[in-house]
Amino acid sequence: MDEVYLLLGSNMGDRQRFLNEATRLLQERAGTRLKRSSIYETEPWGHTNKKNFLNQVLLVETSLNPYELLKVIKAIETKLGRIRKNQQYIPPCIDIDILFYNDEVYFSDDLVIPHPRLHDRMFTLVPLNEIAPDYLHPILKKTIRELVNLCQDKLMVKKYLKNTATK
Repeated sequence: MDEVYLLLGSNMGDRQRFLNEATRLLQERAGTRLKRSSIYETEPWGHTNKKNFLNQVLLVETSLNPYELLKVIKAIETKLGRIRKNQQYIPPCIDIDILFYNDEVYFSDDLVIPHPRLHDRMFTLVPLNEIAPDYLHPILKKTIRELVNLCQDKLMVKKYLKNTATK
């Protein structure tokens, strides 16, 4: 079995419900959830949309290879109402990114692992640091804790107080 870190994000509608439903569908279709971070409310990064996101990181054990996992993730996003148009950014009801797949590195037109910008984004690093502070980035050779300390992103990331997600 392989271990995968996933970032979930939502900034439309009932954001927490989208995170919970995505988690449930990932457990049904992708594998067993081993850990999950708290839910964090975060300012939008690089977008003009002013609505804050809810973000959460999951550690999932899966038998799917990275490409099969990506297919499942896209199907879940579509099922939950995600619309993609010609690679344009449309605010997501749910967005699921593969951050790490074991300690492997993938570069293809369809898939880049580790996520190429995770070290620049506190909305990813803070929840990841909560559940995997000592995880070593396979390319940068720094722990998540070190990456948090080096990150220049100053956007707000705070624990979401309405976190009533089921365990």
